[in-house]
Amino acid sequence: MVEAANQCAHCRSPIVSGQRWVREKTYDPSLNGRDPRYRRYHAEPFAGQEGSCWEKHQMEVEIGRAIVAVP
Repeated sequence: MVEAANQCAHCRSPIVSGQRWVREKTYDPSLNGRDPRYRRYHAEPFAGQEGSCWEKHQMEVEIGRAIVAVP
């Protein structure tokens, strides 16, 4: 999947000039972990939403970890 540098990895909406955003740096194990991959997320919630795209992404990651950790 190719993502534009100015696109949110969660909602796929553009991140426009002046909006706060977060950049996540990850390494792909299939590439021997050498080249980082960057994903950008909106740092502030949109009107009417409770959490930002970054917060929603972090919740999804934590839920995934909890599911994997269940014996």
